[in-house]
Amino acid sequence: MATPRKPVHVVPHPDGWAVRREGSQRAASVHDTQAEAARQGRASARASETEFYLHGRNGQIRERDSYGNDPNPPRDRN
Repeated sequence: MATPRKPVHVVPHPDGWAVRREGSQRAASVHDTQAEAARQGRASARASETEFYLHGRNGQIRERDSYGNDPNPPRDRN
C-alpha cells in the first residue's frame, strides 16, 4: 500500500503567504499574495493527488479541495 501524500496548506507567513506540506515547519515556497500561493499550492496538491487547504489571515481554514482519493466523496444522486 502506498503512503498517503501529506496535504498542502497555504498559510500566513511573515513575508506574505507560504505553501507548506502538513507536518512540515519549512515552507515549500513563499509568495507576496495569497492568490499566488493558492495557485502554487493547488498545483502541488493536484500533482500529488492530495488535499488542499487555504487558510485565512487568522489561521482558520477558508477553503478545502481534494485532488486525490477523497475520504468523503459525494453520494451518487441517481
